[in-house]
Amino acid sequence: MDALIESRDTVNKWMERFGVRFGVYKNGVFNEQLFPFDSIPRVITKEDWKDLERGLKQRVDALNLFLYDIYHEKNIIKDGVVPAEFVYSSKGYLPECEGITPVHGIYSHISGIDLVQAKDGSWFILEDNLRIPSGASYPMIARTITRKVSPQTFQAHAVADNRNYSELLKEMMDYMNDGRGISVILTPGRYNSAFFEHSYLAEKTGATLAFPGDLIVENDSVYYMGLYKEKQRVGSIYRRVSDEYLDPLAFEPTSLLGVPNLMQAYRKGNVAIINAPGNGVADDKGIYYFVPKMVEYYLHETPILHNAPTYLPYYKEDYTYILDNIAKLVIKDVSEAGGYGVVFGRDLTPEKLDELKQLIVSEPRRWIAQEVIDFRDLEILEGNERVERKADLRAFVIAGKETKVWKSGLTRFSRNPNSFVVNSSQGGGFKDTWVME
Repeated sequence: MDALIESRDTVNKWMERFGVRFGVYKNGVFNEQLFPFDSIPRVITKEDWKDLERGLKQRVDALNLFLYDIYHEKNIIKDGVVPAEFVYSSKGYLPECEGITPVHGIYSHISGIDLVQAKDGSWFILEDNLRIPSGASYPMIARTITRKVSPQTFQAHAVADNRNYSELLKEMMDYMNDGRGISVILTPGRYNSAFFEHSYLAEKTGATLAFPGDLIVENDSVYYMGLYKEKQRVGSIYRRVSDEYLDPLAFEPTSLLGVPNLMQAYRKGNVAIINAPGNGVADDKGIYYFVPKMVEYYLHETPILHNAPTYLPYYKEDYTYILDNIAKLVIKDVSEAGGYGVVFGRDLTPEKLDELKQLIVSEPRRWIAQEVIDFRDLEILEGNERVERKADLRAFVIAGKETKVWKSGLTRFSRNPNSFVVNSSQGGGFKDTWVME
């Protein structure tokens, strides 16, 4: 116990020293804070991981096929599997991406798939993050620090080495680059919540960290203008800038974060954008409902991993079920992220439940409902005591020449004993994820 406490405190001190923080905007104020590390790891057996790996690859492959289809032939709509209005009303659907074929046809190069494990050991997918999923850098650096302060930990246990994430990332970026030029990581800058990760991954992959204003487009090709204004051709851009700010000539005209005419270069196939613009249509919480159907439709396979039991008020049967059972369900606003817009019916007064019902009646496309999964508690150190808290797992899937799953992940936990919400922006912490060999 003392060794665990000492390891936790030492790792957190080193992370503070290295500037391992995340930022949160709240009420117009930017605050940085430590993402607290817990020294008791989550352990996943070799057998469990095999099933997870197969299921995650399958899901991401299907989602990539869906994205290509939606921006091209739209067969899944024509065949009545996904309603057209669900696609075109999604905030993540970008008409500007119609007909664009990304380099090698890949849309979601880095997918962050959030899962929880039920108490019977089965896994459920809560959501897919295909736009700018973050968080891989935290377990990477925590493992590196732990190896330094407690080398005996990994000498005594057969844990898969998680230091290859940067290799997976670089391998994929080089494949997407196709030898056209350098690879860059485009950051919005110092005050982005995940700026530490942007700089850390640039260092680990050997990519150039590009800030707003560093990239220009000439003759439908992208160039990096370095400190000495020497132009270098750019072949792939791992962008950490949201879709709407990527190109002021295509999207938000007031954006100072993006690159004018980037979409033109992208449309011509002269640069790869990682992840592709327009991916938000596939990680919309309403579209999530249809992902198991996508697996069957595109791959002709039975889904290996399952969604949490989910209901769409779009369908009459689901609509009735939600209104009749709202007090026992989780209601999610499809346009929110980071743990916001999640409401547990059991926590609401009768008056608030009626208000929520009216919102669902008036805007059914805005909401989904899910059964509450009593997912597994994991032990954490709270002060000097072991306690149990809810935890999830963000698995990272890299799609390049092949689809690969990183043998690690970001395990986040709630520090509130009464909360199921584990996001860092909601005050949660994280722990290492041990995949056993």
